[in-house]
Amino acid sequence: MTLLNAFDLTYPIVQAPMAGATTPELIAAVSNFGGLGSLGAGMTAPDVLNSQINTIKSLTDRPFMTNLMVLSEHESNTFDTSIPNWLSQYYEKNNIEVALPERPALSFAEQLQVLYDNPVPVASFTFGIISAEQVQRLQSLGTRVIGTANHPLEAKAWAEIGADAVCVQGVEAGGHRGGWLPQSANDPLGLLTLISQTRACTDIPLIAAGGIMNGQAIKAVQTAGAELAQIGTAFLTTDKCGINDIYKKALLDASQDKRSAETRLTRLFSGKQARGLLNDYLRDFGQFESAHELPPYPQLNAMTKFMRTHASKGSDAEHQSLWAGQGVALVRQESTIELLERLVRDL
Repeated sequence: MTLLNAFDLTYPIVQAPMAGATTPELIAAVSNFGGLGSLGAGMTAPDVLNSQINTIKSLTDRPFMTNLMVLSEHESNTFDTSIPNWLSQYYEKNNIEVALPERPALSFAEQLQVLYDNPVPVASFTFGIISAEQVQRLQSLGTRVIGTANHPLEAKAWAEIGADAVCVQGVEAGGHRGGWLPQSANDPLGLLTLISQTRACTDIPLIAAGGIMNGQAIKAVQTAGAELAQIGTAFLTTDKCGINDIYKKALLDASQDKRSAETRLTRLFSGKQARGLLNDYLRDFGQFESAHELPPYPQLNAMTKFMRTHASKGSDAEHQSLWAGQGVALVRQESTIELLERLVRDL
């Protein structure tokens, strides 16, 4: 059975589950259109997640996906590094008050329990891998399970524990890298290379992500061996996306030659590799990018939150994480439906 049939989709389009950017209205619009709308819930408290799932279910009777970030209890509970001196100095210079939370991230186990108690049609996972028992429990509730991979070995691992599909995320993709093996960070693979190498080691159905901005690109990844295309950056500048106006303007400026469309893989915002538009923060502190200089994810993510919040309130794009893929020069200011119609016109 193809993923199109298994997920009951009309079109081979998955709206990427971007944490902090996806709204129930965006997800419902995509799903009602015939694609797979996706909730990026990795940074969402369990009670809020449950409420958002209920809201989505009230807006659409079509399949949708919920995405969680796989973290161990130790990772989500522990601050065992200090705020870097250069970041502390930035806070002091800009009179930004810093009060770290008790823990750097939410409990993955508590978030996952929401999906057991309030099942969703599709659940996807990033930053790590769950157990075969967890996969089976979700599937017993009627939930299809999707893993995320930046390397063929990660896709193979998801196949071996019984996942229904894997989203292979090329180096072109915006936002955080979903992989967890050292190989995925040491030598990031482009999407077409990743698809072909993954096809050579496993026959699990593939969803392709990274730099896909139009119907021609969807057809290209399908020809390469993926069944569905996951699209993120193109949705960020549409009307139902939840990012702030300054972030949205920066993306549109990049598409109109009003600012550089150069993107960069960086660990400076969160401690984990992620791709975003180059801005002053990445220029000013790029010397600290090397692994031994930075606290790991999610600790650094919790530490830079105060800078990012201050920048957002101050209409400052230069100290926000402007996550975007390498296709950012092709974004448009349009409605979510206009984007979807444009994508399928060329299929």
